[in-house]
Amino acid sequence: MSSLANGGRRKSNSESSSMDVEDEQIIDKIVRFNISDESDGGSIFNGVKRRTANPRITRTRRTKSLYGVMPNCKFGPCGSILDDSATSLTIPDPGSQKLNWHKPPLTVLVIKKMHDENALSAFTQLVKWLIQEKNMAVYVEKAVFDDAMCSENPVCRGLQKQIKTFEEEKDELTNKIDFVICLGGDGTLLYASSLFQASMPPVMAFNMGSLGFLTPFSFQDFKGQVTQVLEGNAGLLLRYRLKCVICRKDSQMSKIPHVKQIQRSHSTIQSKTHMLVFNEVVVDRGQSPYLCNIDLYVEGKLVTTVQGDGLIISTPTGSTAYAVAAGASMVHPNVPAIVITPICPHSLSFRPVVVPAGVEIKIMVSPEARNSAWVSLDGRNRQEIFEGDSVRITTAQYPVPSVCAKDQMDDWFESLAECLHWNVRKPQKPMPTLIDSPSTNSLTGNSDSSS
Repeated sequence: MSSLANGGRRKSNSESSSMDVEDEQIIDKIVRFNISDESDGGSIFNGVKRRTANPRITRTRRTKSLYGVMPNCKFGPCGSILDDSATSLTIPDPGSQKLNWHKPPLTVLVIKKMHDENALSAFTQLVKWLIQEKNMAVYVEKAVFDDAMCSENPVCRGLQKQIKTFEEEKDELTNKIDFVICLGGDGTLLYASSLFQASMPPVMAFNMGSLGFLTPFSFQDFKGQVTQVLEGNAGLLLRYRLKCVICRKDSQMSKIPHVKQIQRSHSTIQSKTHMLVFNEVVVDRGQSPYLCNIDLYVEGKLVTTVQGDGLIISTPTGSTAYAVAAGASMVHPNVPAIVITPICPHSLSFRPVVVPAGVEIKIMVSPEARNSAWVSLDGRNRQEIFEGDSVRITTAQYPVPSVCAKDQMDDWFESLAECLHWNVRKPQKPMPTLIDSPSTNSLTGNSDSSS
């Protein structure tokens, strides 16, 4: 939780001078956006308030938590949380997260749904407008122009010379992109998340897919909507991601005590053993006819052995994906949590559970298992794990900053109603008006005195 609360350990007065130097370095490393605190028009950086109205930058301790109300940490006359505790308790506040560009965004990455005519038409309109009207440098994946549908389109071919291209797994985009626009469905947003295995720029998702649960924007008024975002008039929803590391038996990573200490330098990009996951990590039995027999550890303690088709470890965003189909509760994306959901467990009492964000989860093939297991990350990078291997999971420190169409609450509940038809049923008819008669009076306990 310390990485999510942005507060960390409380610093003493002797550390205040070094804190300013560290904060200055952190501010310099942030590319082009931050989350603003609407209380005074300032900006929040790593627990320090920066007032942008004053030409001279001043910093004071934040009085309002970035994620909402800071609970009282004194309990009665004697109890309290240790001052040097690494845990900062917060209650998420959906209204406090607003986008604020501290530099004008200059580069934009456009992710398009492949093999779709409607997405291609929107793609050409959007890219042409971004280049000619907004003077932005546009990045597009090279595979888009390799698609026959795009290569046969004269407008698309004309734009190709004005666009910078990249290739997945070959080009690093983290420090090149200021803003991301997705044209497609939920899978397009998941793919965009996979391209940024560290800090991700704000992402705006237009619905051109089948479901569109995560894509709240309509393309009809794209010019006005994108302009509003570029001007900083937009709310953000920080969608938590999971840090997933697959440790092979007797490997160097398996000897590191905590998954938070494992860096990407310990694994290669090509091996796909260290990934940030947007929706869920799934461990299942694959093609084996036997039950999946895996041990589940939370904070280093064995809590249960899963016997069934598998296990889903999902983010709050992923709770409305595979997890909800397996019986999990739907959790708002702003709730700092991890959802653990069994897949067809061979037990009537094995219910899904929700644990705090930041805990370390470890999954291993049980020594009594009759077969191996398979791991998939957001439905991709499927790998087989054997006895002695482990899948280690915790909340990542790099969320996906999704731009809201309205706000965090309206967008989510509208998606529940429109995409999942949440609580849709025929309304109950009202009670018919009772006619005043002796029979009805006797039913209601009233009698006519004249009779």
